[in-house]
Amino acid sequence: AMADPSSFASPACCLTRHLHLRCRADFGARVLRGTAALTVRAEREALRCLVLDTKDVQVFKVTVNGQDAQFAFGEKHSFKGTPLEITFPNELRRGQEAIVEISFESSPQSSALQWFTPEQTSGKKHPFLFSQCQAIHCRAIFPCQDTPAVKLTYYAEISVPKELVALMSANRDGEGPDPEDSAHKVYRFSQNVPIPCYLFALVVGALESRKIGPRTLVWAEKELVDKSAYEFSEAEAMLKTAEDLAGPYVWGQYDLLVLPPSFPYGGMENPCLTFVTPTLLVSTAAIKVIAHEISHSWTGNLVTNKTWEHFWLNEGHTVYLERRIGGRLFGEQFRHFQALGGWRELQNTINTLGDKNPVTNLVINLDEVDPDVAYSSVPYEKGFALLFYLEQLLGGPDVFIGFLKAYVQTFAYKSIITEDWKKFLYSYFKDKVDILDKVDWNSWFHAPGMPPVKPTYDTTLSNACIALSQRWIQAKESDLGSFSSADLKEMSSHQLIEFLALLLLEEPLPLSHVQRMQEVYNFNAINNSEIRFRWLRLCIRSKWEAAIPLALKMATDQGRMKFTRPLFRDLYGFDKSRDLAVKTFLEHRASMHPVTSMLVGKDLKLDQ
Repeated sequence: AMADPSSFASPACCLTRHLHLRCRADFGARVLRGTAALTVRAEREALRCLVLDTKDVQVFKVTVNGQDAQFAFGEKHSFKGTPLEITFPNELRRGQEAIVEISFESSPQSSALQWFTPEQTSGKKHPFLFSQCQAIHCRAIFPCQDTPAVKLTYYAEISVPKELVALMSANRDGEGPDPEDSAHKVYRFSQNVPIPCYLFALVVGALESRKIGPRTLVWAEKELVDKSAYEFSEAEAMLKTAEDLAGPYVWGQYDLLVLPPSFPYGGMENPCLTFVTPTLLVSTAAIKVIAHEISHSWTGNLVTNKTWEHFWLNEGHTVYLERRIGGRLFGEQFRHFQALGGWRELQNTINTLGDKNPVTNLVINLDEVDPDVAYSSVPYEKGFALLFYLEQLLGGPDVFIGFLKAYVQTFAYKSIITEDWKKFLYSYFKDKVDILDKVDWNSWFHAPGMPPVKPTYDTTLSNACIALSQRWIQAKESDLGSFSSADLKEMSSHQLIEFLALLLLEEPLPLSHVQRMQEVYNFNAINNSEIRFRWLRLCIRSKWEAAIPLALKMATDQGRMKFTRPLFRDLYGFDKSRDLAVKTFLEHRASMHPVTSMLVGKDLKLDQ
């Protein structure tokens, strides 16, 4: 078995099968403390020890089948944390199970958790907590085999202040008083589908819910819950479409949770409970992100990458399914429009990272590389481009969805690598091996930069964006009078986003051009987060000083890394805003998400 470079665990020796977690959220101390009981199974004879991943976690006591067991911490690694070695009182035979119970406490600085004071929430009355475990942060909550190669079921009992609600990546299994603390209550959860540790998730806050479908509640703070229910009302239609494309939905509930603005991602596919950023409530991307997270219920959550080096298996297939859902809802031209937008996003990422950078390979090497640092749009968009190219090569969308459905069926509940995927592709299309053999697999998988081949795209919906962006790129000072608000009359918000994205791929426009653009289009008045983000980047790149406070405000009012990191990077790159960008970041750092803070710190050259 190939080892996971991002984990200390050895699943070849011993496998976690189930977790029973009992813990309390202590908002005063900002820690989770309790016991994690891991049911483990020996995978070889005469097993004497178990190595688990931990990161800044205290361990007080370990028992194995109720007997005290010796444990010791290994050497601390910069981002992987510290291995915990547990010695069994009696050796295990191959196939024998044992219950390893660990008393633990997370650190207030845990990279998996963000704690909020009441003032930092919408309601201002109650504290809030959320976790984000992907890729390797579950180990910063409790000791575990923190590799996606291992899948386990879990049962959890979480004690929280009784005015708050706890939710997890599991089905809700009731609540009751906490016998040990009358100010607390205990929420119970059950996840009966085996999941990798990165899909473990917990949120605690003053949350309310609205029912928006037969298997869907939307959860948010009171101030946002009705708007959220309205924005995400398509969820059931998308679930049905996804089931039609990929097979039955096996997770029971599909709830949505809107997090505070510092949540670092657009969405996180936690099973039974998708986490989403509140920036979706002011964008047209809600449908795209929800379609993406729903699709993960098959690709990622059922069929899982065995290590983070094969992350494209999770994300490329999920983007492919997401765009198939979009095609069903809005037509095939729209699917092609989104696909071409993805190709441009890939160009943009490769321009930023450099076309010789090994993290732009589809399959990457993570030896001594932090997955958070390697994270980019490459596994999403290069992965999608490969699948879209194969779809066109192998007979079109109807033929290719047959492959995807069979792939999910074959590998459901398993963790796989790229080679497994490729072997299955060849066996499914055994009558088209001659076509498959013409694919430059080595370049697709192992070469940096843009893919070796560009798929074919229907450009019907892109043409207006391309034409308008070219008018601005080619305009002389004397042509600026020819632009007017009528230019945008026929364009959707999706097309406006694409128009701005095209301009961002070019050399910066002259300052006079962006000032004229503001005069005629009044982009400053647009609150749509996807448009505003690209517009402000355009202004800063053209060195418009008036945009500095607006860009700083957007970079700090929310913490979605897709927006915050490029805004800070551009502000850092403009001599007039560099010092202010650093100063603003340092002022906000304490209230930022730990992963966002680490990565922006690197972007601003403060931490190496």
